[in-house]
Amino acid sequence: MSYLLGLSGSLRSGETNTKLVHAAAASFGGDFQMGNLRLPLYDGDLEEESGIPESVQTLADQIAGAKAVVISTPEYNKSISGVLKNALDWVSRAEGSPWHGKPVAIMSAAAGRAGGERAQFALRLCMMPFNPLILQGPEVLVAASYEAFGDDGKLISDQYNTSLDRLMAALKAA
Repeated sequence: MSYLLGLSGSLRSGETNTKLVHAAAASFGGDFQMGNLRLPLYDGDLEEESGIPESVQTLADQIAGAKAVVISTPEYNKSISGVLKNALDWVSRAEGSPWHGKPVAIMSAAAGRAGGERAQFALRLCMMPFNPLILQGPEVLVAASYEAFGDDGKLISDQYNTSLDRLMAALKAA
């Protein structure tokens, strides 16, 4: 358990949530792995016929082996993305309980002025059954995310960088 695992709730290239995960990893320091959420849609029949897909088991193993996990979610229609919900559903079907007691930091980057606040709330609700150690703050809510990052992919705002550094320090201490 020596690495930080990052999960971005968006698959688009150049996505601000992925940039935010990478900024978090730089702040956290040490080894980092990015989880892959390009998973098949959850289907009980598929699971019954073929078992847990290899890509899902890989993600579950990454979660179990991580020192901590940082999740950045976009806000889609006042909630988390389908990609992220699908990953949570699949991992819940894997052997063991990879999320149990795992320190998790949640953050978001969204186009709106609230920065994904409702998505973070929804994500907390979705993760409750898994019993992770979800940090309560400091909150990192990047509003107008399309203009929050420089050409180098780094956060421009000192305020966001300070909040992110504080959240990653709390995650290290968890």
